[in-house]
Amino acid sequence: MATITKKTTIGEVLAMDMGTAKFFLEMGMHCLGCPSSQGESIEEACMVHGLEPEVLIDKLNAFLADK
Repeated sequence: MATITKKTTIGEVLAMDMGTAKFFLEMGMHCLGCPSSQGESIEEACMVHGLEPEVLIDKLNAFLADK
């Protein structure tokens, strides 16, 4: 499985496993279905929402590693 980085797009993460959506939603990122969000990197999305990308990246990589 690919490792998620701050440059990985939201669309790429969701394509890896739709179960990752819960982590975006928990952090207040509720526009996962928006076409523009699909091409947005984790770094860009976190910047818009005032979040640290490393927190989300760590959760996503841990979730995918357990699969």
